[in-house]
Amino acid sequence: MSMNKVIHCAVRRDLRRFRRALDDFPDGDRERAAGLARAWANFDAQLTEHHEGEHEIAWPALQALGIPATTIAALDSEHDAMAADLATTRAAMGRLRQTATRADADAAAAAMAALEATTVTHLDHEEAEIEGPITTRADHPAVKEMGKKFSRRAGPAQAGTFFAWMQDGASPAEMAALRASVPGPVMTVLGGVFGRRYRREVAPVWSD
Repeated sequence: MSMNKVIHCAVRRDLRRFRRALDDFPDGDRERAAGLARAWANFDAQLTEHHEGEHEIAWPALQALGIPATTIAALDSEHDAMAADLATTRAAMGRLRQTATRADADAAAAAMAALEATTVTHLDHEEAEIEGPITTRADHPAVKEMGKKFSRRAGPAQAGTFFAWMQDGASPAEMAALRASVPGPVMTVLGGVFGRRYRREVAPVWSD
């Protein structure tokens, strides 16, 4: 399992969490609305960073691996659709944060369902096209350079939140892939020290 797929697993996991939380939202529960707003802010940032990073860093590497330009164009088009649904859901979650009403939870749930459908369709397509090439050709210079560019993209605080988020609810297979991709001391320092804010402000939202 590539690092890319580990990220995808975290995205899918959060989308399922939001769907359940919105379906069960108690009318007028402002504390719950605030908690979901914190979790949404993190998810929104993670998904946006992921698809923008792919456009800037991953697509050129994939072209170097021989992935057809038509495939990359199709994936980019899916990114555009996902970004549009992300914006719609962002607005719906913002309204729920302000009102904490059951009606706005229902509206947010509908927006989240559309976002989940668009996003999961894209993730499935992307994995079908690129998971094989990037795992079987991990030693290719373009794949190595891609990894280096992604690692330099975030500062310690952002990286710490990223690692804490990916580990929150991860399966044993996902954790094994993460440990295989990231040196243990790096993950301990970044996820342990710089991931504290995520564990304090976001993880409890899902434990509820």
